[in-house]
Amino acid sequence: MSAEPMFPAGAVLIFGATGGIGAAVAREFANAGSDVAIVWRSKEDAAKALAAEIEAAGRKATLHRCDVTDAAALTTTIADAALAHGRVHTLVWGAGPLVEQVGLAETTSDQWRAAIDVEVHGFFNAAQGVIPHMRAQGGGSLVHLGSAGDLRWPDKDGLSVAPKAANEALVKGFAREEGRHGIRANTVLVGVIEAGMFLELSRQGVFDEAWTKEVHKNLALKRWGQPEEIGHAAVFLASSRAAYVTGQQIAVAGGYGI
Repeated sequence: MSAEPMFPAGAVLIFGATGGIGAAVAREFANAGSDVAIVWRSKEDAAKALAAEIEAAGRKATLHRCDVTDAAALTTTIADAALAHGRVHTLVWGAGPLVEQVGLAETTSDQWRAAIDVEVHGFFNAAQGVIPHMRAQGGGSLVHLGSAGDLRWPDKDGLSVAPKAANEALVKGFAREEGRHGIRANTVLVGVIEAGMFLELSRQGVFDEAWTKEVHKNLALKRWGQPEEIGHAAVFLASSRAAYVTGQQIAVAGGYGI
């Protein structure tokens, strides 16, 4: 007897797919047997390269440009992805800008509003937009890429941690309310991953040797995470292997916070 497939026919819709972590998540879904709808805003070349890589591996990939602060654009993106693939079985929320490292007391109102608009309003509108489609298809999965800062506050990272913490409440709410429709919602708490924002801020000198030593004190596993490790967790939470898992967090953070 053949094993149960990891996913139903259709695609995973990934917001933030052109970032270092998002691209790795997209590759892992393709490796696990899912087609991929890639959402991008400004990195067109990266989106095209990722799509070509996924298609070369034998999966279908489509490209969807979207500004996640535009609710109408989110609605269009979801509809286009559903039309292109027949079904969106999973929405992965990994959208977000390069986050400035600043204390809460020094955070400007413009910085705060921008972070909330992308992270919280964006996730809420995307989830709200895809749920009717998932209900009609008999279920689906929401996977939020959150922050390990939800476990232990990292100084000066409030513009990332606080909005994502609001989304943690939304994840639980969607899990509770939509479970009756076969829709699950879970979070991957992302630690320090050797990709994307961490590498860029390291190049800028924001994360220096003193920062590295201090963070390593709080890690049980004395290494940085790899982006594909986030992909492994996201794939599991979205797959049939986690069919009885909802409203939960998996921290991929090397033991940060314990």
